[in-house]
Amino acid sequence: MEKTERKIKSIAEAKETVGVWQKQNEKVVFTNGCFDLLHLGHVDYLEKARAKGDHLVIGLNTDDSVSRFKGPERPLQDQYSRARILAALRFVDLVVFFNEDTPLNLIAELVPNVLVKGSDYLAENIVGADVVKKAGGKVETIDFVPGYSTTRIVEKIKRT
Repeated sequence: MEKTERKIKSIAEAKETVGVWQKQNEKVVFTNGCFDLLHLGHVDYLEKARAKGDHLVIGLNTDDSVSRFKGPERPLQDQYSRARILAALRFVDLVVFFNEDTPLNLIAELVPNVLVKGSDYLAENIVGADVVKKAGGKVETIDFVPGYSTTRIVEKIKRT
């Protein structure tokens, strides 16, 4: 098993690992997304998310959930590829798949100390915010790097 593959965990494995970190008083940050074509905007966002705690856990949409959310032409990369690429980033500690339309069940299982999403969300509208706040955690947003999105990259490729 490659080192990056070891960062890709089942929900049960992730819950156990997060529990160990939290027992050691280490702050666990959680975010989620499709991360279909990793770009500068993603890297900047994830690096800033990781800076909010000791460990960064990413809830990654499965291929089925991406297709439901983004349409039948997506994802461009399969879930294993997307997970390995994310796991290769030094500031990512765990990658966990979720197949539902939202990561609510995953957040409820892991109960991170900090829940992070992009600033295009209002903190009070972020899925799982109530779960994290009830447990004494924080919900934060991060500004995106302007001009970077997977959709924009796909549109540019189609034009060329």
